[in-house]
Amino acid sequence: MEENNIVDDCGWKPKVGMPFDSKQAAYDFYNTYGGNVGFSIRKAYANKNKHTKEITSRTFVCYKEGSWGIDKRDPLVKNPRQEVRCGCGARFSIKLGRISRKYIACDFVEHHNHDLVPQDCIHMLPSQRKISTTQAIEVELASESGIPLRSAYELFARESGGRVSLGFTKLDQKNCLRSKRQKDLEYGEAVIFGTALMYDETAESFTWLFQIFLEAMSNKAPKTIFTDQDTAMAKAIPIVMPDTNHRLCTWHLMQNAVKHVSSVFDDVGVKAVFLKFMHDIDDDEEFRIQWDQMLDKYDAFDNHWLEQTFRDYLNCDHNLMEFFMHFERVLYEKRYKELEAEYNLSQKIAEGFNSNFDVKASGRDL
Repeated sequence: MEENNIVDDCGWKPKVGMPFDSKQAAYDFYNTYGGNVGFSIRKAYANKNKHTKEITSRTFVCYKEGSWGIDKRDPLVKNPRQEVRCGCGARFSIKLGRISRKYIACDFVEHHNHDLVPQDCIHMLPSQRKISTTQAIEVELASESGIPLRSAYELFARESGGRVSLGFTKLDQKNCLRSKRQKDLEYGEAVIFGTALMYDETAESFTWLFQIFLEAMSNKAPKTIFTDQDTAMAKAIPIVMPDTNHRLCTWHLMQNAVKHVSSVFDDVGVKAVFLKFMHDIDDDEEFRIQWDQMLDKYDAFDNHWLEQTFRDYLNCDHNLMEFFMHFERVLYEKRYKELEAEYNLSQKIAEGFNSNFDVKASGRDL
């Protein structure tokens, strides 16, 4: 395989004997080298002192090193794992000096057995992608301000001088937000995770919606869900989240009561009647008795709350200038997708590269 031309005496090329103050410094150096040449790196083998647990040696490898075992996941999985490992032997090893207490480069294998990534695609390599703390804050602020992910990503790219200079992909941005929301869920902060515009409010629709919600939350179901008095939701929740407690929101209950049965309790007021049932009665049997007494007192046995109807609409229109700006964005997006396709193609193991190896790596006939 051809590699980029590398000047032997360049300052960013690893050499045996190079000292580093820390493991991270060595990793960063090799990662910079990988970015200049056209490959991604990852941490591999490490040896530790049995007593102090200090790492005494570490090897960094090309991310195409080794081979995947048999993929035991469902063959119909939405995003199957991409097979990129082809047994590449490129590596960089360091060892802790006993006297200097610095990490010294002790092994460097330069050759790769695969094509390297074109310079235009370097920023897509896994080890070259990183969202800084400042960028993560900007991503979160954009989301909280209602800016769609795609528009926010385009804005960040323009501010950085293009996607190549941005340092992360749209997937990284999405994962950053997902991680933040999961932490908010874990620590119990009040946060809006998302919204959905439903075509119909059936149990089947809510079942689908809750499944999508669980997928976004890494299949971590909430302990309790508070909802409005919606029978379709009540049917869907135990189907998707059988261990989640379903409770009615007292605020919604009171608002609905004020809207729909105020005329029944004109003399005393809705809140005076309902507050007792919401906060003062704990025993189920006592609740039923007093509820029936209330219905009898106010002759409300045949009263039904009317359903509310919501109507939302979205109106989008572009003038001539906006149209051409939008067209430029679409054109840029198309060209960038072509670049992504070129990158993804370069990561796939070439057909016929090594038939025996391919079968072992994939665990199935090719």
